[in-house]
Amino acid sequence: MLKHILLSTSAAVALSLSAATFAADIYMNANANDLAIQGYDPVAYFTQSAPTKGTSDYTATYKNAIYHFSSEQNRDLFRAEPSKYAPQYGGFCAFGVTKGRKFDTDPMAWRVVDGKLYLNLNKDVQKIWVEDIPGYITNANDTWPTIKTFSDKTLETF
Repeated sequence: MLKHILLSTSAAVALSLSAATFAADIYMNANANDLAIQGYDPVAYFTQSAPTKGTSDYTATYKNAIYHFSSEQNRDLFRAEPSKYAPQYGGFCAFGVTKGRKFDTDPMAWRVVDGKLYLNLNKDVQKIWVEDIPGYITNANDTWPTIKTFSDKTLETF
């Protein structure tokens, strides 16, 4: 039902928005400096099973966002396969996407599932998300293509 509402609403909004609205890259959750995951190393979630702060000494860009890494090796792994390590849904909250929204995330509220990194708004939201991870992932995978081109401000009005 949510997908149906989003599809029809998205079409109406898309027709009413100017082309300039789509010029900005709103696929990625990055801060004002285009820094993804608040500077945490996306590869470390996989290799160290822990959030690890990266450094500006080791950086890479992917989809107009800048990622920091804790080591040259992690940076090189990311450069070789960025889609393997980048968080799902552009780094927006995995649970929020199921609700048709694009919320910021807490790098400490994370989970790797089937080789993919998912982030949540915070640990309280993550507690809800872990109650049905497969169901929420299926829902978010269905919803993301519909909302990824819109800012959360626009989605808030749907």
